[in-house]
Amino acid sequence: MTRPTRTQPPRSWTVTPARYDNPDVQQLLLQLHATQLEMYGYADDPTDTPAEDYTPPQGLFLLAREATARPTGCGGWRTLDANTAEVKRMYVHPDTRGQSLGRELLLRLETDARLRGYTHMQLETGVANVAALALYRQSGYLPITPYRPGRNPQINRALRKAL
Repeated sequence: MTRPTRTQPPRSWTVTPARYDNPDVQQLLLQLHATQLEMYGYADDPTDTPAEDYTPPQGLFLLAREATARPTGCGGWRTLDANTAEVKRMYVHPDTRGQSLGRELLLRLETDARLRGYTHMQLETGVANVAALALYRQSGYLPITPYRPGRNPQINRALRKAL
């Protein structure tokens, strides 16, 4: 007996740099915020971050759009110190998950940070975000001591990777 397989039509998207305060980016960040509130009961407010944090050369923000121009994913990096960039605000719309968009965004962010001279990338994610944890571990990120004061170690995980 064969099991039916669930297949989704392949999606195509474009990934381009975007300003953090771009309305389409903000739309996705509000979705991310709502998801985090649902998962953990709290979430960092995305509007608390200055857009300049994600502006080259000290950062980068990427926006993915489907062929229909619908925003479908985003992510960025910003400078933590002279050698370390921090991955922030990675989000893929539920309709696009499981198609490697998150992996593509992460790879592009790592590549950009490495080309700008950073030697390490680090990030935080929550224990309930199983897909993100799997992506980061498969991409070579290793657990580190939490680096943000006041984070709950029962909920937050800090990870780091040498570029």
